[in-house]
Amino acid sequence: MAEQYILWNDIIDNHSLRMDNLKKYYPFFKLQETTFNQFKEGRYIDLDMGYITLASLRFFIDENNFNERRVTFGNYQIFLSQLLRRDFLLDISDEEMEELTLYIFDKLKNDGKPFYFHYFDPRDHKRKTSRMKLIESEIDDGSIFYRISAEGVEFYLDTKEVKDESQISIQQILLEKMIHASNFKGGIDVVRRINREVSRMSLKKREVIEILESDVYEGAKACEAYMANVARWFEDEERLFRKNKELIDTTLSKAEADAAAEGSRQKYFKILEEIYELETELKKTIKRHAQLISETMELTKVTDDIISKAKLKRLRPVFDFREQLHIIEEQDNAAKLEYILMPLLKPNVKKTFALSNIDNLLTNRPDTQVDREKFKKGVENPDFVYADELEEKRINENFRMFAVELLEQVKKKHDITLRELNGIFEIRFGRDLFHNRDYYTFLVHLCQKHEYRIEDMLHKQDTFFDGIVARELNREERERYSGLSFVLNMHEDDELEVIKGCFVSNMDFHRTDL
Repeated sequence: MAEQYILWNDIIDNHSLRMDNLKKYYPFFKLQETTFNQFKEGRYIDLDMGYITLASLRFFIDENNFNERRVTFGNYQIFLSQLLRRDFLLDISDEEMEELTLYIFDKLKNDGKPFYFHYFDPRDHKRKTSRMKLIESEIDDGSIFYRISAEGVEFYLDTKEVKDESQISIQQILLEKMIHASNFKGGIDVVRRINREVSRMSLKKREVIEILESDVYEGAKACEAYMANVARWFEDEERLFRKNKELIDTTLSKAEADAAAEGSRQKYFKILEEIYELETELKKTIKRHAQLISETMELTKVTDDIISKAKLKRLRPVFDFREQLHIIEEQDNAAKLEYILMPLLKPNVKKTFALSNIDNLLTNRPDTQVDREKFKKGVENPDFVYADELEEKRINENFRMFAVELLEQVKKKHDITLRELNGIFEIRFGRDLFHNRDYYTFLVHLCQKHEYRIEDMLHKQDTFFDGIVARELNREERERYSGLSFVLNMHEDDELEVIKGCFVSNMDFHRTDL
């Protein structure tokens, strides 16, 4: 019964933890499997998206964290173009290369949406969804900058592409990502992994001493490599620890300001508690590093002593009997001959074993009980909505509103310009519409095609606008507009000033299904 309990406990209780560990691999295999199947009729099917993904993650780690530079799409496009031409011998025009790199980058960032990983939770008896991103973005001063996510760093770290001597530095980068995302609980786990790496270095020091005691030459090489790694780690970590401390202080100040603005201190105290736990773990790490420094200095002294003794021994590789006999004669002390003759006599090979030790062997019982680490089961809120889901909901609602009004006007008037449509929009939705960024995004997506057939759009979606129409129109609206088709013509020389200082090109919509 006990074995059955352990079996089912391992299957059920640990399943969610295993799925959380597996989810970071899901985007890689999804990208590798389907990326180039449909693009340009499979012209680039020979490209290895797995290699491109890992190379791209390494590029973002190098730029974001090692060089502390923010990456634009132009920076990444230069890197990816060089990689495709060099490693895959891809000989295409600059226009085709630009289109290909844009397609690959859209796949890497999944068009700005997270990758969704679905699994069944046997404990709660329901399906759950995990979300992860490889590439994140931010807008600053009108420009879009991209950075690798915490999941991306953790996935790349688990692929063992990073050398062992860089483990602590990479964990520090992951910690920086966690602090940026205000995920202090995740940061605590990262700091604990750093502490385990420091403990591993202490064990490595003992291995170096054991090698020194058996082989001075190999031990000296191992000691030199160990000292170089430790010195490099301390140099990197001093910078990263200082940077993370500044990030924590900035986050704490921002949380206090937000709490004051919202008039609620509960959220601030919760963040303060998490930051306190993180700082406590960081202090433990700093203390362990101080101990490691002391152990490193001790290793230096031990190494010097062992090497000095080894040098002294090599000065006398053989025992000179004639010289020792001459010394004994000068001292006139025959009793010292014992030290020369005794090692030459037959050694005592008879060994004994006390019978009392047999009882000790039979009665000794090793401690097989393992203290399990206790985890507090968190309470999940099924109604929690992520920020990007709110954004997506707002965009879909606005796009649906614009699309339905456009289709209705084209159906009624047969021919209508954007100038006329803007007047109708202003009457229906108000002047503030033109301050809504979704309006301009809607126009950009609308201009991706010249001709639209609603019936075809319901079966196959080629653009984002097609997807909105197919997904958001209700049954009555589909029946009303299913036979509608129209063409869109741009007039780049005719600009409309929708608000002061903001211009868009005029366009006309002509119904073609009559």
